[in-house]
Amino acid sequence: MTKIKVSDFLHKPDLEELTNELIAADLGQDLSNEIIEQTRKIKSETPEEALKSVLYSHLSKKPRILNVDSPLTAVMVVGVNGTGKTTTIAKLARMFQNRGSVVLAAADTFRAAAVEQLQTWGKRIDVTVISGKENSDPAAVAFDAIEKSQQLSASFLFIDTAGRLHNKSDLMNELGKIKRVIEKVAPVSEVLMVIDATTGQNGLQQAKIFAEAVQVTGIVLTKLDGSARGGIALAIEDELDIPIKFVGTGESIDDLAVFDPEEYIRGLIS
Repeated sequence: MTKIKVSDFLHKPDLEELTNELIAADLGQDLSNEIIEQTRKIKSETPEEALKSVLYSHLSKKPRILNVDSPLTAVMVVGVNGTGKTTTIAKLARMFQNRGSVVLAAADTFRAAAVEQLQTWGKRIDVTVISGKENSDPAAVAFDAIEKSQQLSASFLFIDTAGRLHNKSDLMNELGKIKRVIEKVAPVSEVLMVIDATTGQNGLQQAKIFAEAVQVTGIVLTKLDGSARGGIALAIEDELDIPIKFVGTGESIDDLAVFDPEEYIRGLIS
């Protein structure tokens, strides 16, 4: 996450500098300008407190905990290829293993590597992985997985999905079909979208597209362990009102944390 040097930016010469810093942190031009203008109007003991209060106001007010259903919590995980989606599913499985048995569904059948990767993770953390033949119907895999989850009395089912099809329409139709098939058996508790923090404003565009395809209920922001600035999280919450629920902080299976707004804002400004 970026460290923004905040001086007495209430004076006009400093406003332009801070605006550039916010843009560099991946908040985007329009949102950065809006935040600066709002900050100028706030009376506060310190510039830092004024800016912090404005940044908080742009975060979603929706719950950040995973919506857990009984007896089975079914979670679709979506996102473009290369964001760390499949690894994130394994991390989620690991995080919730202590709350009940977990099943994974390898429904990204268009990429053999994704299926193999999920199967490998399943063996490592000792969870059941349901998969089909290469290029088989993803919705059929999801249906088999939810039926198997019920047979095993599993508490959690995490479903991997394709990140790229031939065109946007195909992607929307495929995700919608998977969700409808699952809901014939049990409700979909969450649709989590995985976004790579290093993609900057592209992350916002990705979120818009997937939100159109299926009702995204939460974001998992990955790759916040390096030089990623993380401002895209605030941009997504401000424009789409989709809460960041988890953050990936490293490559290890345990490097997944619940999103902490206070820590995030503190890391964004210093």
